Amino acid sequence: MLSSEQTASSNAAVRFEDIRRTYVMGTQQVHALAGVSLTFAKGDFWAIMGPSGSGKSTMLNVLGCLDRPTGGKYFLNGQDVSALDDNQLSDIRLKYLGFIFQSFNLIPQLTVEENIALPLYYLGWREEDSAARAKELAALVGLETRLRHRPNELSGGQQQRVAIARALSNDPVFLLADEPTGNLDSSTSEEIIALLKKLNQAGKTIIMVTHEAEIAQNASKRLYMRDGLIAEIEG
Repeated sequence: MLSSEQTASSNAAVRFEDIRRTYVMGTQQVHALAGVSLTFAKGDFWAIMGPSGSGKSTMLNVLGCLDRPTGGKYFLNGQDVSALDDNQLSDIRLKYLGFIFQSFNLIPQLTVEENIALPLYYLGWREEDSAARAKELAALVGLETRLRHRPNELSGGQQQRVAIARALSNDPVFLLADEPTGNLDSSTSEEIIALLKKLNQAGKTIIMVTHEAEIAQNASKRLYMRDGLIAEIEG
């Protein structure tokens, strides 16, 4: 269960306080995050960038509750989740986060409707309610006529739209998009970014990791990582 500690600003979706993550590699310690303090406000659209080894991937894993920090505190929607165990972190991911991946990560045997509704199945929603939610979200991303199709019957852009709809199914605190246009051509990438901007304009908080400067320019704020620290913030 989430801690009841309520210390963050009511406008903060995510807050890092001196977040550190150290890995032991043989006899050496690698400081992947070396003390990061930052607030991601509700309704913001962030792009996180940085070269290999900058700490970008580690920040992604901590943000997504896929890894725990070595030190510091991580407040998600005002509650400290930095010391939770693996089972508790899994519960947090299911209930409060939405993930969009470069490789879509759809279940090939399931239809569009079933893929979108999958998180709701694990949350214990009634079948009729999850089906109605899936239809609503499919329409939001322009796939209302593809509900019975399977992933291999869709284009890459359509598959990513399904992934976005699935990420929205639990009404997450924020969407974490990991290279969401990495497997798409330029035209389709523009369509996906336009959809993310539309969702952001409707109030959804988005944190996107990308190596593409042109894609990052679509975010309202840009964070550049270097050597485990924040090098620069734009916007």
